[in-house]
Amino acid sequence: MDEVDLLVIGGGINGAGIARDASGRGLRVLLCEQHDLAAHTSSASSKLIHGGLRYLEQGDVGLVRKALGEREVVRRQAPHLVHPLRFVLPWEPHLRPRWMLRMGLWLYDHLGRRSAAFPASHALDLQRDPLGGWLSPTLRQAFSYADAQVDDARLVLLNALDAAQRGAQVRVRSRCTDLRAAQGRWQAVLESDDGQSHHVNARAVANAAGPWAGGLLERMQARSGGPALRLVQGSHIVLRRPWPDDSACLLQQPDGRVVFLLPFAHDHLLVGTTDTDYRGDPARCSVLPSEVTYLCEAANRYLREPIAADDVIWQFAGVRPLLADPDPCAAKLSRDYRLQLQGAPAPALHVLGGKLTTYRVLAEEALDLLRPALPQMGPAWTASGDPLPGSDWGDAAQACSRLRVLAPWLPAEIARRWAETYGSRSAGLLHGMQGMDDLGEDFGGGLHVREVAFLREHEWAHDADDVLWRRSKLGLRLEPSQVARLQAWMSQR
Repeated sequence: MDEVDLLVIGGGINGAGIARDASGRGLRVLLCEQHDLAAHTSSASSKLIHGGLRYLEQGDVGLVRKALGEREVVRRQAPHLVHPLRFVLPWEPHLRPRWMLRMGLWLYDHLGRRSAAFPASHALDLQRDPLGGWLSPTLRQAFSYADAQVDDARLVLLNALDAAQRGAQVRVRSRCTDLRAAQGRWQAVLESDDGQSHHVNARAVANAAGPWAGGLLERMQARSGGPALRLVQGSHIVLRRPWPDDSACLLQQPDGRVVFLLPFAHDHLLVGTTDTDYRGDPARCSVLPSEVTYLCEAANRYLREPIAADDVIWQFAGVRPLLADPDPCAAKLSRDYRLQLQGAPAPALHVLGGKLTTYRVLAEEALDLLRPALPQMGPAWTASGDPLPGSDWGDAAQACSRLRVLAPWLPAEIARRWAETYGSRSAGLLHGMQGMDDLGEDFGGGLHVREVAFLREHEWAHDADDVLWRRSKLGLRLEPSQVARLQAWMSQR
């Protein structure tokens, strides 16, 4: 039986962030995840580190301020993974008046910290802007503002990796099948995919199970006071990007929602998201045909050349655990979080709601709430502490330059992808490598045996989906036969 200070249940962004923070404070930590890290909600986001401009209209000024403060912190801690991004917001007078957009952007500018990475918003003439040629010719005016983009699943992975490097146990594919309080502690049973059981005795528990957190809360408190969460499905579609410019668009819709057009995987376009109430197993959600239609129509209101369902290359859906609210409109539900502390029969902290951008400050607040139960923990440290693994070569461009010096024989496309994905950890990938032949078989898209072995050994990758959709997005580039070859290779080892 493992004796730990803190058992963290859930390997999404909040669970990984809490495990990292707790390990850095000197606690003995075990993180368990029933599937893969970031297998569900945390790999199905819009991939943004942002304040949430639309939340201002809903009156969530506090959330926007907090998120904008975290935007710079997260970028600083993972500069190779978090990329500043220009957003274009076309103006249509029948949707929102110009003064309203201008005032919202002014407030957005002043709630966040100004820097060269995130310049102030300003008006655009779409007849002169490079992106204007790809938008409807009826659009003439727009606004520009700055936010950031991130590979969400890799942000989760880096937090878990950092936690492990600080002494945490990270157990993926380990489902918590039994959890009960005894003598002021939590006794848990974790069951792995191979049927083996592992027993844990924890002084405290952090319930960061995402869409499953509400059900776990009821089990741990042995009572029901009504649902703590409202589950909302968000879906995205991916297509070939029609324009070379790396800008994003925020598109206002007649129903009051907004839809993003985002650069994705360098030559693709990510369109999302929807808000649909969800019932059922969060692990089994899938994109609905009506959602594809909605997203295509939302984009086509602004694009010069329309897109259609037949153009969709990939689609994904995730279930967001939002704070329960009687408002019938899912899009208006708060993206903020609530931390619920349970003192009896044993100490536990329940994470309800939240968004990708605020994971670090959420983790910090969660650990501070648990301090009375774990008085030996050190002080908060993540706001100005060590960056995430791979970040010490700087941003992606700087990392790529360093990588090309170390391995001038590496093709430019692989060097760029490695720099953005692994940063300085690329040096570990290159250890003992003298040329392309040393990387082994190419499964397709520049994915070689050496990289797959690295992901298995150092990043908990178990199967082809882990590699192609969460550790990378190379699933967009491999043919079915290549995917089958990769899966066969991984299954044999």
